[in-house]
Amino acid sequence: MRDLFLFLGVIAALGISSSGQDANDPVLAIRKVIEEQQSAWNRSDLEGFMSGYWKSPELTFFSGARESKGWQAALERYKKAYQGSGHEMGRLEFANLRVEMLGPDAAFVRGEFHLTMSDGKKPHGLFTLIFRKFPEGWKVVHDHSAGE
Repeated sequence: MRDLFLFLGVIAALGISSSGQDANDPVLAIRKVIEEQQSAWNRSDLEGFMSGYWKSPELTFFSGARESKGWQAALERYKKAYQGSGHEMGRLEFANLRVEMLGPDAAFVRGEFHLTMSDGKKPHGLFTLIFRKFPEGWKVVHDHSAGE
């Protein structure tokens, strides 16, 4: 269940338009990444979801008292936990997304996640993300999620 909360930490989008202004406005560009991750998750596309993360062994996730590292390890963990036998990904909803620029190439993102499962359970919680701007665009380099 902790992996669920890790994952959900990155899925925190509000409605975002796909305008050409995204490249010039870092807040819109970051929100667009998150929106694309949300869409990927809701169509059960974990690799699409993971495209919003820094593809590096230095990517970090904190959940509870646990730290994990690496893009590939995260992808494999998500596949096992959310696409393995007897598991489902659920449907995501988000609230209170806040993007705070820390500089021209770094941002701090906070928000809430709400997941609805087919059995009616609704895991939810809070997250913080650190984004960095790379030549290929904005990517999550650190995810800290906590939920119930």
